[in-house]
Amino acid sequence: MDKRNFAFDKTNFILMAIGMAVVVIGFLLMVGPASTDTVYEPDIFSARRVKVAPVICLLGFVSMIYAVIRKPKS
Repeated sequence: MDKRNFAFDKTNFILMAIGMAVVVIGFLLMVGPASTDTVYEPDIFSARRVKVAPVICLLGFVSMIYAVIRKPKS
């Protein structure tokens, strides 16, 4: 099959994989102990879980959008 028929090239797939890995890292940074009815966990409001992780997820999603929109070089 001719390469001109594909919508994505190798670089697009690599950028999408990197973006997905960044999103997964962002979600892993959000994970932590939870508060229950009997025990209050102040770590739920840490800067890592409230500020850093969502920004990392956002950057991952933006990079995945760029990977989809990027036009392969012919």
